[in-house]
Amino acid sequence: MFWRNKRLNILVLLVATATWIVLEIYGYNFITVASWVAMALVTFMFLWGNIHRLLVKVSPDLSGMEISEESAVESAKLIREQVKRSVQFMFHVGAEKEWFLFAGVVACLYALSLIGNCFDLLTLCYIGTIGGLTIPLIYVKYEHKTREYGERLKMKLQRLHLKIEENMQRMKKNVAGEHKEMKEKKME
Repeated sequence: MFWRNKRLNILVLLVATATWIVLEIYGYNFITVASWVAMALVTFMFLWGNIHRLLVKVSPDLSGMEISEESAVESAKLIREQVKRSVQFMFHVGAEKEWFLFAGVVACLYALSLIGNCFDLLTLCYIGTIGGLTIPLIYVKYEHKTREYGERLKMKLQRLHLKIEENMQRMKKNVAGEHKEMKEKKME
């Protein structure tokens, strides 16, 4: 699990925070910051390679810095599978006659669009990164309390569902009774 590696987790949090501060608070463009980072990496690699040649008298071994064909093919397959599942889900929601699934998806997308109006993409990505790295840690630390709260919430939601179902049944009976009365009046 990515978030269990504390050093890597802290490094990602620091980089994400620094990137957000530089782009949002100081107002730099992404392309400007990316070119500065690329210049720093190229300069570092140039200096490292020349110092290595001066001290060791041998060119540095860069064989480990290539992407294997297997990893590229595997990454492409994973992306293709995700796109395939997404398209299948879209067709399932759009073409099937499951009204509640369709309404839920539309409601979630509408809520996402409302949230998107309040934030820009960089801030949403930053919030997602911070949440993705901290929420699992909090869950693991307070797992017992979280499960207890989840069970209580599940019970309350089940009671609410039963009340709504009872009200819907009563409404159906009332509507059916009104339709019978209307039909009887029309027949007379």
